[in-house]
Amino acid sequence: MADLRENAVEVRDLVKRFGDFVAVDHVSLSVARGEIFGFLGPNGAGKSTAIRMLCGLLQPTSGSATVGGLDLNTQAETIKARIGYMSQKFSLYDDLRVEENIDFFSGIYGVARGRREERKLYVLRMAGIEERRSSLTRLLSGGWKQRLALGCAILHDPPILFLDEPTSGVDPIARRGFWDLIYRLSEAGRTVFVSTHYMEEAEYCHRVALMYRGRVIALGSPRELKDKLSVSSMEDVFIAMIEAADKEAA
Repeated sequence: MADLRENAVEVRDLVKRFGDFVAVDHVSLSVARGEIFGFLGPNGAGKSTAIRMLCGLLQPTSGSATVGGLDLNTQAETIKARIGYMSQKFSLYDDLRVEENIDFFSGIYGVARGRREERKLYVLRMAGIEERRSSLTRLLSGGWKQRLALGCAILHDPPILFLDEPTSGVDPIARRGFWDLIYRLSEAGRTVFVSTHYMEEAEYCHRVALMYRGRVIALGSPRELKDKLSVSSMEDVFIAMIEAADKEAA
């Protein structure tokens, strides 16, 4: 078993190339256990590619990483079984009822049969969808679908969660409610690695990495980054860092 004092995620010079295109360019970072770590940047910055590598779904071109103390290059299949992953695209089944989706993913994630009912009730309560358990999934609003997807991602009680753009396309009120769920998961000891292109959501994270053109151009807590640049918002931080990165590249 990994030493609990280790960081949940350690990344060193991670690179992913698709032909001549470098989607992730020598990314290095670490995420502490129990931390809400934000991966921020515009669409196409490389966030989803990096997350898919850390989840063992894409093989890195070069570099190294550990997730929960497991080596990404040699233990990717074990990593998959020990994390929760919520993809950018809604991945549940629209033609199933809410609790049928939960039952299905309980089987997929290998939840012991004796625990499935307990875990289903936990997910329904955690996500606030008890009254919708018999609803067809396709009839749920975007916000309720995301709550259900998050619930299914934690059915097997993983210590580390990767949430890729979980609030994309969701209205502001539903987004705030979703972040309340993330806080509760973090308070319970889970590590949450979450990507977003909404700059205001950076304020909800303990620390953030700003990605641009495949590279991490800033890393730290929202307060640290704003104080360093003497600005009042993370949007201002990102604009300033992009301008600096473009100037350096030129």
